[in-house]
Amino acid sequence: MAIEDANVKYEEEFITNSKGVKLFTCRWLPVDCEPKALVFLNHGYAMECSFSMKGPAMRLVKARFGVYGIDCQGHGKSDGVQGYIPSFSDLVDDSSDFFTSVCEKQENKNKLRVLLGESMGGAMVLRLHMKKPQFWDGGVLVAPMCKLSDDMKPPQIVVSILSHLTRIIPTWRIVPGQDIIELAFRDPKIREEVRNNPLCYKGRVRLQTANELYGVTTNLETRLQEVKLPFFLAHGGDDKVTDPTASKLLYEKASSTDKTFKLYPGMWHALTYGEFSENTDIVFADIITWINEKIAQGNSRMEREQKKNNDESSKKNAN
Repeated sequence: MAIEDANVKYEEEFITNSKGVKLFTCRWLPVDCEPKALVFLNHGYAMECSFSMKGPAMRLVKARFGVYGIDCQGHGKSDGVQGYIPSFSDLVDDSSDFFTSVCEKQENKNKLRVLLGESMGGAMVLRLHMKKPQFWDGGVLVAPMCKLSDDMKPPQIVVSILSHLTRIIPTWRIVPGQDIIELAFRDPKIREEVRNNPLCYKGRVRLQTANELYGVTTNLETRLQEVKLPFFLAHGGDDKVTDPTASKLLYEKASSTDKTFKLYPGMWHALTYGEFSENTDIVFADIITWINEKIAQGNSRMEREQKKNNDESSKKNAN
């Protein structure tokens, strides 16, 4: 994929996970300066990174951040049955392994590490943080999938029937549901782009996928107090896919001492790619300001690591 801006270097790479699945990764880097922070993109369900998150990535790289993305298994250019999530925990492991490998490169060790995720990607950010609570410096959560809207949630009898069927026909596309594209993307042009993008899955939700996503949301709903990550939380006031009141609950219950919640009246679900451009400008101005504030405050993780190293050195010398 060509990047139109001469100040941005775009690169793609396929990696193989521990189970032999080939996964697509990409990165956008500023050409004329060293990135002042690293931002890791986590796409939504049925979406991907290289096209639908290109706009967000370009905004972030122009703010002098290094931006990295990965297509989850069954999404975008990665291997797997399209739209099929056999295990959300496996997706978390894949993203964690890739993002960690980027952070641990010598040139990146002193840089701020920020996770950014929209919808299912927001759930991914929370799970990545819970997997390594001390590793990440901040999270940007956009309409995170930490509790399904009551309008989107199937009746309990349907959940029970589908969970039984999952064991027999996990990849079948028979889960009833509304047209997510119609509900999530406010700008008709972007709606059409998504419908025409072959990398985005458009069929009905597969049985095991529905089971995994339902399990993730119900699990996160009970663990919100475990969130200690500094975060910026954004939600559209007219979101019909994930419930804005669930984001308010996350904001209130999270143990984070550094947290910001912004509700954008009139905006829909897909704030980073789906809103009219003037609204996306507002959201990203807030996101970039928040990340820059984290940079200005200094890196507490680096300070903790330095103190730990110094303590270990002192103990060695004493012995």
